[in-house]
Amino acid sequence: MLTKRQAKTFFIGGTVLFAAIFLGLTIDTLSNGLPRNTHPEKMDDQVKLGRYLWDKNNCMGCHTIMGEGAYYAPELTRVYSRKGPAYIRTVLTAPEGWQPRGRNMVKYDFTDEEVEALIAFFKWMDEAYLNGFPPKPWLQPSE
Repeated sequence: MLTKRQAKTFFIGGTVLFAAIFLGLTIDTLSNGLPRNTHPEKMDDQVKLGRYLWDKNNCMGCHTIMGEGAYYAPELTRVYSRKGPAYIRTVLTAPEGWQPRGRNMVKYDFTDEEVEALIAFFKWMDEAYLNGFPPKPWLQPSE
């Protein structure tokens, strides 16, 4: 059994140790990880407009990106490599709104510039290094 003094020393020592580890990992992430992994040099005005449109239209209300958002509609972190720009353009410009498998996506009246900006945003997101996220499905489709 620990005495009061030993328990206090153990608590303070553990707190200081793990605070130091946390600060070290935070500094490492901010100085080495984020800039190298997200390629901020590729985030031009078109990509920024795409991100703005993503936020303004509350796309995260239905979709997820990098695991954040709702789970009603598909995860879009790697949609650029999975489906390609032509598919994304088709979805965003569908005349009646996109309606796959009984789900209805809101019809947005995006201009051609806005559609290209969203595609650029998805391309930038696709090129970010996310340490294997989202994981590749381990189940193989039945033949």
